[in-house]
Amino acid sequence: MRKRTIGVVGLTLGLLSTQALWAEEIGDPERGKKVFAKCSGCHQVGKGAENGIGPNLNGIFGRKAASVSEDFRYSEGLQRAGNDGLEWHLENLDAYLENPKALVSDTRMNFPGLKAPQDRADVLAYLRMFSDDPANIPEADPTAIAPEVALPPEILAMVGDPEYGEYLSSECKTCHQPDGNDDGIPSITNWPAEDFVVAMHAYKKKLRPHPVMQMMAGRLSDEEIAALAAYFENIE
Repeated sequence: MRKRTIGVVGLTLGLLSTQALWAEEIGDPERGKKVFAKCSGCHQVGKGAENGIGPNLNGIFGRKAASVSEDFRYSEGLQRAGNDGLEWHLENLDAYLENPKALVSDTRMNFPGLKAPQDRADVLAYLRMFSDDPANIPEADPTAIAPEVALPPEILAMVGDPEYGEYLSSECKTCHQPDGNDDGIPSITNWPAEDFVVAMHAYKKKLRPHPVMQMMAGRLSDEEIAALAAYFENIE
């Protein structure tokens, strides 16, 4: 695997004469849209895209790392990288997609990476369509996947008690580290509450195939799931 570091921060792509030609040469955006399905559980891109578990990816090319909005909770690693001058351009986006933690060691992005160069090239070509140039390419509908489980509005509207959630969280913390590190187990630190609730109900209804999580979620009431969601959303 190629080793890359934050040293690629200052890379620019001014060598190409037109952004449209550059976008074409990256890869196949139509195929990239299909590969992006692996990313769409956390990231949205396109018209109406919003921040979720991960930030929206509109305008990612040329954007300073950890700068999508003031209220989005980035990992300390990405915040440091952004403060050190990391901007997202072709080379470092390719590195990040290949192995996120090789570029930013303590990122909370729990994704093993796209190992095939063509997959990365195609995804980047797709994402390039939603950056400032080429400006004549219209945004498409958001590509985030639909929720795994349809929940009644009253469950999604529940406001959990974070103190109660902290009391309930001891079993969660035996596997999920509250500081956001994963060590092979996905982080749930600073998840948006609605995403947490949907995931837990998906386990509870056995739509997600993990027997331990199915058992844990099956023990919890709607109020307890809401409380855990409120706690982990704002955990420091």
